[in-house]
Amino acid sequence: MLALNTCIESAAQLGQGKNAKSGVYRTVVFDEIDTGIGGRAAEAVGQKLKSLSASHQVLCITHLPQIACFADQHYVIEKTEKREAGATRVHTSIRLLNAAERTREIARVLSGAELTETSVKHAQQMLKAKA
Repeated sequence: MLALNTCIESAAQLGQGKNAKSGVYRTVVFDEIDTGIGGRAAEAVGQKLKSLSASHQVLCITHLPQIACFADQHYVIEKTEKREAGATRVHTSIRLLNAAERTREIARVLSGAELTETSVKHAQQMLKAKA
């Protein structure tokens, strides 16, 4: 949380993150920002990230729906194993989710591998509340 507060305060002091000369917005990356938190703390982090995104491009890697539901765009990263020339290779891909896929992904994170009607409804409610 301290890192987020520092970024937000710095953005305010530096003209909201935009470089006046180039017109380019600054980018901040948070990798696994959800480590060791959950529930209300995760929601507070999500709110801070949303606030920061008004002045910065924010790239956040998270496994918590309480954080992911605040995003403007949602990407999923997938790893697959493939046999190539007698060896197993790991391939990583990234793709932007559409609205329906995003709802299903939030529901999957909420409920695990098996999607339920309840988890999908909960995901829809979370996304609607954070929009």
